[in-house]
Amino acid sequence: MNYAYARVSSKDQNLSRQLNALKNCDIGFKKIYCDKESGVNFERANYKQLIKKLRYGDLLVITSIDRLGRNYDCIQREWKRITKSIGADIYVLDMPLLDTRCHEKNLVGKLIADIVLELLSFVAEHERENIRSRQAEGIEAAKLRGVKFGRPPLNCPDNFNEIADAYLERSINLREALQATEMKRSTFYTYLQKYSDNKYKKANNNTAL
Repeated sequence: MNYAYARVSSKDQNLSRQLNALKNCDIGFKKIYCDKESGVNFERANYKQLIKKLRYGDLLVITSIDRLGRNYDCIQREWKRITKSIGADIYVLDMPLLDTRCHEKNLVGKLIADIVLELLSFVAEHERENIRSRQAEGIEAAKLRGVKFGRPPLNCPDNFNEIADAYLERSINLREALQATEMKRSTFYTYLQKYSDNKYKKANNNTAL
């Protein structure tokens, strides 16, 4: 059986370029498995399903080695698992040298393929590290410019203290409190805890005086 695998790193990225390349490579596929997850490791739902399906003599096609993953050691281990433990073949479209079907009895070809795999696996991880470094530098530069990250702080409604007192005194229930404050349950409880703590501290201070 012939299978293909395509991957992008996030859900807002598009798989169409890889899918078009796979469909135009003149290989008929039993199924094309796709993931929209990071390539740091191989704990991806559809990839794991693919591995369960692969059998001895099957063919796995990917568009490039970094679609398999971006971790040097993981790529090496996974390549050996597929080609040695399972006994399936791998064909990388953008690097024809990485086609295990061609090198089974060709020692020179196999040696070249192994060298290319080592190099491309290293490049894939090095690129990932560079991306992370550039992201960290960009975030730090943005912080220096005063850019704020994360969700903006929620403003506590003017009537919160009144509603909180009524809720604590059980004059109103949670649903009524949420409607009156226009807050989500978790947000309401967060502010309620702060309000209760402040109220307790003030009461203790007044008692001490």
